[in-house]
Amino acid sequence: MKENIVLKNGILIFLGIGLFFLLMDFFGLASKNYLRSLNAFIVLYGIYKTIKHNYINGKVDYLENLFSGFLTGVLGVFLGILGLIVFIHIKGGESYLNTLSDTFFFVGKINIIQYCGVLFFEGVASSLIGAFVLMQFYGSIEVIRQTK
Repeated sequence: MKENIVLKNGILIFLGIGLFFLLMDFFGLASKNYLRSLNAFIVLYGIYKTIKHNYINGKVDYLENLFSGFLTGVLGVFLGILGLIVFIHIKGGESYLNTLSDTFFFVGKINIIQYCGVLFFEGVASSLIGAFVLMQFYGSIEVIRQTK
């Protein structure tokens, strides 16, 4: 059976983000914006694991690994957004969303779809940037290996 590392690490990102935000909510830290930005490291870790796995298994094509890392991040973010939608509905829907949006980058009244849409596109952009940065690191390692 072929191992699908993108799916595996995408689910790992989803679980990491979900656990992180559940713990933040449990400890009453959900309103701390600077802590919310730490989820980027969870996404980067999942992308890193995918790219590293590809290099270990002999896949050294730059674009293939860039796309694989990007797809891992997008999958994790997408699953995380679906989890967020469920979580918002469990916590009270629009009334809970208003407490989140007051402390985030949103101004005025928004709905769940707008909130999650903006977060999804932000996550996609972060995944692309993260995959690109990590590929710069791995690309330089591969060049060093080939010159030895």
